Amino acid sequence: MSSGKGGRKKGADRLAVNKKGLFKFVVLEKFEAGIELLGSEVKSLRDRNVSFTDSYCQFRGEELFVLNLNIARYDPASFANHEPTRPRKLLMHKRELSRLKGQLAQKGQTLIPVSIYFRKGWAKVELGLATNKTGADKRRAIKDRETKRDMARARKWRG
Repeated sequence: MSSGKGGRKKGADRLAVNKKGLFKFVVLEKFEAGIELLGSEVKSLRDRNVSFTDSYCQFRGEELFVLNLNIARYDPASFANHEPTRPRKLLMHKRELSRLKGQLAQKGQTLIPVSIYFRKGWAKVELGLATNKTGADKRRAIKDRETKRDMARARKWRG
């Protein structure tokens, strides 16, 4: 388990982070939601077999679902396996869901999964209310990343 460093909540162990989503979008606000999983999905998650490629969240009626979240099949489950990219229900309080639905109604806002982790034995998804980054924002992010990398190399070489 994690020691609580890096902004993580105590007892949370990050399984995967949506790096591409964080590159494409500016996250305005973060939320935590439980996720409804099958047994084989939990086993596969514990093996860190998850991919966020093109995943997003969408309301269906009053319920929130994460779509295109790829949790790989768990081979030992054989016939009782799950569909890797099936829609998965997210579990949040009604009050939070209605607030989130109102925010998503604004033009240009979307809800993306940022990371997935276990906390106290329960699978959790960190969601981000986000807007698209412009080309200039993306270039600035690349430049900042390269600068950090160069500084780390210089420190390593000197020290």
